Amino acid sequence: MLFNSVHFMVFFPVVLLIYFFIPKKIRYLWLLIASYYFYMSWNPKYALLIAFSTMITWLSGLLLGDKLSGTTPPPRGGSKTRKYIVVFSLVCNFSILIFFKYFDFLLQNLNYVFSIVGLMPITHQFDIILPVGISFYTFQALSYTLDVYRGETPVERNFFRYALFVSFFPQLVAGPIERSKNLLAQLQQTDKIKLWNYDRITSGSVLLLWGLFQKMVIADRAAILVDTVYKEYWIYGSVELVLASVLFAVQIYCDFGAYSLIAIGAAKIMGFELMENFNVPYFSRSVREFWRRWHISLSTWFRDYLYIPLGGSRCTKWKHYRNVMVTFLLSGLWHGANWNFVAWGGLHGAYQIIEMEGKSFKEKIEKRWNIRTDCFSYRLGQAVITFLCVDLAWIFFRANGFTEALQIIFRIFTRWNPWVLFDQSIYRLGLTIREVHILIIALIFLFLVDWNKYKTGETIDIFLAKQNIWFRWSAFFIVFFGILIYGVYGPGFDPSAFIYFQF
Repeated sequence: MLFNSVHFMVFFPVVLLIYFFIPKKIRYLWLLIASYYFYMSWNPKYALLIAFSTMITWLSGLLLGDKLSGTTPPPRGGSKTRKYIVVFSLVCNFSILIFFKYFDFLLQNLNYVFSIVGLMPITHQFDIILPVGISFYTFQALSYTLDVYRGETPVERNFFRYALFVSFFPQLVAGPIERSKNLLAQLQQTDKIKLWNYDRITSGSVLLLWGLFQKMVIADRAAILVDTVYKEYWIYGSVELVLASVLFAVQIYCDFGAYSLIAIGAAKIMGFELMENFNVPYFSRSVREFWRRWHISLSTWFRDYLYIPLGGSRCTKWKHYRNVMVTFLLSGLWHGANWNFVAWGGLHGAYQIIEMEGKSFKEKIEKRWNIRTDCFSYRLGQAVITFLCVDLAWIFFRANGFTEALQIIFRIFTRWNPWVLFDQSIYRLGLTIREVHILIIALIFLFLVDWNKYKTGETIDIFLAKQNIWFRWSAFFIVFFGILIYGVYGPGFDPSAFIYFQF
């Protein structure tokens, strides 16, 4: 069930209506039923996987908790028994993830090695379909096990409440990846949530609507041009490829960011606060800052459960760089079972190491050439350079393989064709002149909203809440009718899937 589908537009109001009128003590059970229905709408069989992951991590939490330690939350670390329990939970969950997401990738690379040494390849007859959102709910469930082991969260004894934490439908299949300290703690208080709160419901509705606008008006429209160019990249020159790559940066931000906004908005309407997942990342002035603003729930997950346990930055310089590279290489692999994703993650790791290693050299150059660092032009230059570096890495993310990404980059730097800017051929890349103008106007709206957030820290719902009523309702209707009139719809008004569903 997609957020931008008619199915969800019927499902969500029904869930809300029942949620608001049933007895308070069973609200969480209704949300659990709704969440499993939401997930089973893709493939009912894969509900068994999320149920298994839920059971393993819940039982692990019980065994790690007060049955052994006598306290809630339990003490940090502990005996070998407690470590074995954590290892068991990790192995069970990662085994499922590896089988469904990485089995073919591992087998393909193993057969490649076998072909080099002259051994027979391994064949299999499994028809493996990647379950939607498996990477997201696996990481969310494992964070509970690790937090209980560290003594950072209480043990949840109610299995059904914990199952709702793992399967909560707004953020189930594409995040944000929530922590038990935030979401589970709120789910324990469902009977205390005030049903009708005008400001809360209005705020959530604005976020939901703005997310749909980003997805249907901007991301899906940009995707048309991106897909057209990348599908036959070998016939295009530098201008088309650069344009498509820049628009892919826009597409993935508005697509993934839209999902998070809709999830946050839907949860807020019901009385739950999900963590922020994107904070105007393209205004970042360094790649390191970019990762404090992009997919925040995943980057903090890797920081807390991988980077810091490896030693973080509290070690020698070279071990610190190793920790950065390991974290980003695995982050890239998390996104997909392909070497181009590993290269994407490796590039971001390399960017950060270059930034850290070149900091003193940069400062010397700035001092020697008397470059002002406290002015707008300097900050703009930093933002542009950061965006170009990030966009270069996005090519590996969007390409269908590592070799294809290299070929696209090669054509960008060797197939100069500036004349296409003047012969209107860029309007033959899937978008008409009218569609391009709609996209440009929508991007101006996006820029204004993000710029305001960058300068004030206010999300669009907070900004509108401070305005006069005529302005608030004008903005609401512009966005609403913008979606209805200028949203991208497929044949029969079919919705377009979100990019991160494949991860």
